[in-house]
Amino acid sequence: MVRGLERQAIFRNETDRADFVTRLAKVVADNDLTVYAWALLSNHAHLLVRSGSRPLARSMRRLLTGYAGAFNRRHQRSGHLFQNRYKSIVVEAEPYLLELVRYLHLNPLRATVVPDLRALDRYPWSGHSALVGRVPRLWQDTATILGQFGATPGRARRAYNAFVMAGIPQGRRVDLQGGGLLRSHGGWQAVAELRRGREGYRGDERILGSSAFVEAVRQTVQATEPVARRRPPVTALVAAVCAATGCQAMALQEGSRRTHAARAREGVAYLALEVCGYTAPAVADLLGVHPSAVYRAAQRGRATCGRWDRLLTPTGVTENARKQRPL
Repeated sequence: MVRGLERQAIFRNETDRADFVTRLAKVVADNDLTVYAWALLSNHAHLLVRSGSRPLARSMRRLLTGYAGAFNRRHQRSGHLFQNRYKSIVVEAEPYLLELVRYLHLNPLRATVVPDLRALDRYPWSGHSALVGRVPRLWQDTATILGQFGATPGRARRAYNAFVMAGIPQGRRVDLQGGGLLRSHGGWQAVAELRRGREGYRGDERILGSSAFVEAVRQTVQATEPVARRRPPVTALVAAVCAATGCQAMALQEGSRRTHAARAREGVAYLALEVCGYTAPAVADLLGVHPSAVYRAAQRGRATCGRWDRLLTPTGVTENARKQRPL
């Protein structure tokens, strides 16, 4: 879930909503996410997704940063659009997947954005309309959800619609808002222990699932924690990329626009943001550019990620980066 700063609108008109959906579709197309359910309201949005080839943080940063910049340009504003970081809940698929699909898709009805279920069927800014076949969304994974309700599309849609209708009287459900860790492992102190682990379990996040699922999450975090602590310093990334490209680090800091400097800048930005999880301000000075330019450089570096990924090892940068033929 992502919410507007001070609960202000993040979608002012249909153009805003269409832009957000287009950007979400692009993230899906690049195999970053699988989307099962979603709903846009004026000041917040809900997504039910499975992360793909890249960690959730990178996908969300790509989606939200791009949208916020476009929103500010359209409405001639500046500053932050979203309230803090997005909130995410790690969910155990069984038995919560279908319950969450229904709960998220009923958000416009609970918020009185639409008056009834028939209007929700036609509401274009929710995944429900795609599941009932009213609004085609090729990027949304409707097959996985409808496959739980029937062998044929018609039968599945009728059963799904009946399932959604049965959820209307339930109203707001606190049992679908996380807290499995709270119930199973001694409260939010246990949540704090996850903050140094994999990004997917950091910050103000929850886990929704059984005790066994929560324990599995804890073990996964603990297994990945040592690797997370060994990410190389940004200066080491700069040195490795410059050595591999034949570029001088000074050229980056001076803002050189020569081809070799631009290529090195893309490599450092990609490795720092997309692989190691640094923020744009943390690397902007070393690259001689504004933080907003770091995001764009990282996106360009992603297109040639193969040449940069080989500069890293599980414990840092390769020791023989300077001996490699320039990239």
